[in-house]
Amino acid sequence: MTAASGRPTDQPAPRVMHVVVAGDIGGAEKLLLDITSRPEQTRASHAVALMTPNPKLRALIRDTGVRLYDRGHSPLHPLAYLWRTFGPRDVAWLAQALRDEQADLVHVHTYASHILGVRAARLCGLPVLRTEHGLHHYTDPTCGLFRRKALRQTDMVVCVSDYVRRFVAQWDSTAATKLRVARNGVNERHFTPAPFPPDQPFTFSIACRLEPWKQVDRVVEAMAHLPDCHLVIAGDGSQRAALEARVKRLGIAERVRFLGYCPDPRSVLAMGHVSINSSREEPLGLSVLEALASGRPVIAFAGGGVPEIVQNRVTGWLVPPQSQSGLVAAMREASQSPALARVLGAQARTFVERSCRIDTMCHTYGLAYADLLQAHRRTRSRPSC
Repeated sequence: MTAASGRPTDQPAPRVMHVVVAGDIGGAEKLLLDITSRPEQTRASHAVALMTPNPKLRALIRDTGVRLYDRGHSPLHPLAYLWRTFGPRDVAWLAQALRDEQADLVHVHTYASHILGVRAARLCGLPVLRTEHGLHHYTDPTCGLFRRKALRQTDMVVCVSDYVRRFVAQWDSTAATKLRVARNGVNERHFTPAPFPPDQPFTFSIACRLEPWKQVDRVVEAMAHLPDCHLVIAGDGSQRAALEARVKRLGIAERVRFLGYCPDPRSVLAMGHVSINSSREEPLGLSVLEALASGRPVIAFAGGGVPEIVQNRVTGWLVPPQSQSGLVAAMREASQSPALARVLGAQARTFVERSCRIDTMCHTYGLAYADLLQAHRRTRSRPSC
């Protein structure tokens, strides 16, 4: 029996093992939870092989009820990464987990899982799918060891945006045929439009990890030029202390609040009229999608994959890449036009409902699993030379 798409429907649901080696809880980890908690939409059975030093990440995955193969406390410093990636013990542990799960394919998510996942999959004769959440490992020299080999030994690469797909195809043209796009989806039933706060004081919100490439310092600097506006910042990271010190030096501490890490950003988004994403070359931006779904327009730099989801003066404001004056101008225009912000927020919500539903994302991954397994079965059925 065959579906209208041409894919067989009488095959049992594939057993997918997701490999996650990570310390933080970010977009990759959230996407993992979205996929593994929707077996009906992905038409697959899911399990997770986890290596992390972070008990919060472990608890977050365990609480979903997904089958969890836990390596225990796993440090992430460079020497530990090298031993885990190229040594014998962790690859043997992962290969055994694949056998115990009777996995049909391996889905790797984070850079630290790429080579390890490929090695274990090859030991078990399984195909590998990888989600390309970001591009940092392509530009960081410290990530260069076997980077190209791992990509070439991966059977399918799902990119979170067309920007990411184009980048990878240009970086290694031999990988172009294995690339496809599955834009991140957002749960529109969880992120619903929240009532706007009173027009005064006009408030901007940011929810992200406070790391250098997020460039939250640019937004803090812009606030010095907007004396009637407030800013709430949700998140933690290596830059928090420096950002708090800069806020004090600029004399804007009474207008900028640091909330720390917030596992659910909905309350943060509800505090603001407009959300800001100041990242440098954001691959797509899950926090952007969450803001749009919550009925909040977004101000963001027009780089990376952001222009695929933020349309200038339709769902937010796009700023010329890395333009500080452009950022100030967009924030000023938004603060002086609360009625326009409401209109753009409503249009942002409509865009998510039409183009970024989590159901669509999960269905796309389901098709990717089916296509990958079908190709793998064809390859195995060919007579050897």
